[in-house]
Amino acid sequence: MHRITSATVADLFDIATTRRIEQPAATALPAHTLMQRAGLAVARLAMAIAPHARTIWIACGPGNNGGDGFEAAAQLQHRGFMPIVTFLGDENRLPPDAKASLQRARDASVIFAQKPPAEYELAIDALLGIGSTRPPEGVMAEWLREMDTTGQPVLSVDVPSGLNADTGVLSGSTGAHADTARFCVTFLTLKPGLFTAQGRDAAGTVWFDDLGCGDTAEPSTARLAGAPKAQARTHASHKGSYGDVAVIGGASGMAGAALLAGSAALHAGAGRVFVGLLDPSAAPVDTTQPELMLRDASTLDLSGMTAVCGCGGGTDARSALPRVLATAAALVLDADALNAIATDSALQTQLASRARRGRPTVITPHPLEAARLLGCTAGDIQADRLAAAHQLASRFGVVAVLKGSGTVIADDSDAPAVLNLTGNARLATAGTGDVLAGMIGAALAAQQPAFEAACEAVWRHGHIADTWPANAAPLTASTLARQAPF
Repeated sequence: MHRITSATVADLFDIATTRRIEQPAATALPAHTLMQRAGLAVARLAMAIAPHARTIWIACGPGNNGGDGFEAAAQLQHRGFMPIVTFLGDENRLPPDAKASLQRARDASVIFAQKPPAEYELAIDALLGIGSTRPPEGVMAEWLREMDTTGQPVLSVDVPSGLNADTGVLSGSTGAHADTARFCVTFLTLKPGLFTAQGRDAAGTVWFDDLGCGDTAEPSTARLAGAPKAQARTHASHKGSYGDVAVIGGASGMAGAALLAGSAALHAGAGRVFVGLLDPSAAPVDTTQPELMLRDASTLDLSGMTAVCGCGGGTDARSALPRVLATAAALVLDADALNAIATDSALQTQLASRARRGRPTVITPHPLEAARLLGCTAGDIQADRLAAAHQLASRFGVVAVLKGSGTVIADDSDAPAVLNLTGNARLATAGTGDVLAGMIGAALAAQQPAFEAACEAVWRHGHIADTWPANAAPLTASTLARQAPF
């Protein structure tokens, strides 16, 4: 069993593939073996989370997830803890393995109760697993709400109850409370829903145990790419070695967004950064960052540059886009550029044609911008973030960076998407998206392939927030841009 971190490199598998992996594994082993291993893993993690706990509440459901809970209860009882089990289900309808684990818990003299204990030091959610299709309701929903509001740590078995293991959508009235320490131990495979949408908050710290079944030949649904390798720079290199970035944006009253993107590109290692402002009355120089070369956007020759377009572009971005789409050697599209493309079929055609001409393009929408591009709602996007990212990449021939909790990066090939595990709520402030666009632009300018450039920049962008000192000043976008490493 090992902990999943932002540096973890691993394949992710959807529910259907997990079932295909589970069946031969269970057949090859003596009956009840996988459940005993799972229960032992739950018990070991519970003891690590709450080593001095006296009472551990284990809420067990009507299927094999509940069986894992019964098995964990027996293991904890044997080790001197006092598990109290509450069971929602019909004993006579339990699957055979779960029924066997229920008997093992009884034989170990585990206490069974009708309601949760008044006091406990750890709650274990073994109510619903990956096979559940209905949202928690009634008593089950009440128990899950109690887990989220008492302030005691919660350990979920395989997946948090009510979480779709494929999409990360959390159904029912459950929700992760910010003050509740949450943990999840998942078995056989890592599931994508644990790492995107509501899954990250619901699962908390994820641990993985393959139950001794090892690697699989099944194709993965997505993957965790881990930390990018450091990019060494040779002594004989010069500014031309790392390319030119041209930021096209900054309409009247919004120059700050373009300057943030330019600052990020500069600090992320671009050789030269031009900021082509769409506001003709803008100042000719940024005295706080004189390295940024401010220009009239229309004067920039983009044929040898990586363009970053849309940051603070407002409605003026639309008029700049035809030239940008036609001439930029490489391109990052963000914010107002995406909104303009979403409502203009001619621009959409131009965007799709870039792939046919071998011109790399990365788009960086948040869910609402993605919804505009796909003609749906933000709720539709969040309902299946992996599918939405793939659809964006395929429709427009781009690398799509669908921002949010568990950012998804997909290209227009059949390769699995990447789920990024860095980043936190410190990034929920104006301008951080502009910074990300600039960082991707710098990576593209240095001749990195578009998919790798996007993955690396997204990881580093989130990593800055993850490593920001807790007692430091708030992480503003301008500070984030200056921290962008190369």
